[in-house]
Amino acid sequence: MFSVTQLCRIWRKSSFKTKKLTPTRLWRCRWCNCHTDRDNVSQQLNPEDPRNNQVTKRHKKQRTLCQPVLDHFDQQYSEELGDLWPYAREVLLDPQSWQYGIMLNRFTAVTGIAQILRAQGFSTLLPQADVSVLHSNGPSTVLNSKYQEGKDALSTLCISKGSPGDPHPQSDNSSFALGQDSQSEPALSFPPPSLQCYIHPSPLRFPSQAHRPGQLKQYYLLNAASLLPVLALQVKDGEKVLDLCSAPGGKALAIMQSASPALLCCNEPDLHRRDWLAKTLESFLPHSLKSRVIVSAQDGRSFGQSEAGLYDKVLVDAPCSNDRSWLYSCNSQQGEQRLKERARLPSLQAQLLRSALLAVCPGGTVVYSTCTLSSFENFSVVETVLKDFPEAEAEDLWEEIAIPLSKYFTFSSNPRHGQTTQEATPKTQDASVSFYRHRLGILVVPQLGKSWGPMFLARIRTRK
Repeated sequence: MFSVTQLCRIWRKSSFKTKKLTPTRLWRCRWCNCHTDRDNVSQQLNPEDPRNNQVTKRHKKQRTLCQPVLDHFDQQYSEELGDLWPYAREVLLDPQSWQYGIMLNRFTAVTGIAQILRAQGFSTLLPQADVSVLHSNGPSTVLNSKYQEGKDALSTLCISKGSPGDPHPQSDNSSFALGQDSQSEPALSFPPPSLQCYIHPSPLRFPSQAHRPGQLKQYYLLNAASLLPVLALQVKDGEKVLDLCSAPGGKALAIMQSASPALLCCNEPDLHRRDWLAKTLESFLPHSLKSRVIVSAQDGRSFGQSEAGLYDKVLVDAPCSNDRSWLYSCNSQQGEQRLKERARLPSLQAQLLRSALLAVCPGGTVVYSTCTLSSFENFSVVETVLKDFPEAEAEDLWEEIAIPLSKYFTFSSNPRHGQTTQEATPKTQDASVSFYRHRLGILVVPQLGKSWGPMFLARIRTRK
């Protein structure tokens, strides 16, 4: 879409130092599941415009903090998170402190992007092979995009997640493959699966890439914590995978970056969100994968019956009360309504998790995740569902994920009211916290300098 030189120019103009701002209004949806923190509002930049020689400022309406929601969070999370809550609160109330992750697309040439990121102080979240080798095996459909001839316009990303969705959608068993590209794709020798995500210790803004039919994007902007459920899922080549609540598609893309499954079914019952999902997949995955990556429109609660035992791995990134969004509402009355709806979410989440456990084959794996700090939507849901599935067992992710990645994320284990939760550090020992607390899942809590999350994840394996 643009040359490396142009990207450098835009990067220098669009990056800025973090400063505290009054929270601005954001209320996008009643039900949110957590994939990326993106806003539909973007400012078009012309690199030749002298007005853009200064640090860019995004002109957005002021957000209004919803006091009833904040009061509810203060009461609940001060008990559940203890000493971690005051710092998490400060981050949630300061959107300008939220950090970005940049996931590279292995199906395009991204050597130039990786060089720019490293030059700007970004580093890889996970140990990787040389990206210049992995991602130079073919021409880029983005760098050479005919759509950008004579155009240097880019858009800057504004963080926030959400899109309309129905918590109780009608069942629709229709499925469709990825749409036909508007032009033939170049012959690519796909590099081996390698999940590449770059992060920066500061909340720097990297320019987003616009959707261009038939053209693959080079990178995807996201909350880096949203990659953790994909890591926990441990997808292997040749497996059948179900992404039960897939829109807008960030985790589906991460799955395709980390492995080459025989089938990836991306399910989304809501029409608007399903269109968003299909566009995301079209923007990042080549047409040659259309037979392996399909989009389904079923009610997620029906998979346990309609496709019982079909999948090796199932991801349930459940609809939840997204804390980042739920703090902001048009007025207090709407905030009170949100809190009433919040109380009904665990029932839906449990139904989805039960459906996933029925859809997975014996010996298969289910990962349950949300983007809320609420223990009622996280640990309690897992604990409730496990009582109905004696053949399933939750697995400890503390040693596997929390401790190795404690440099980048602040993790908490299962909270107990009135107790301070444990934070993962490289020196944390198994004996310090019971296996029971670990096995129900781990929680990423936003903290100053580590503003990733909220993100909860739990892994459940069925017995053979």
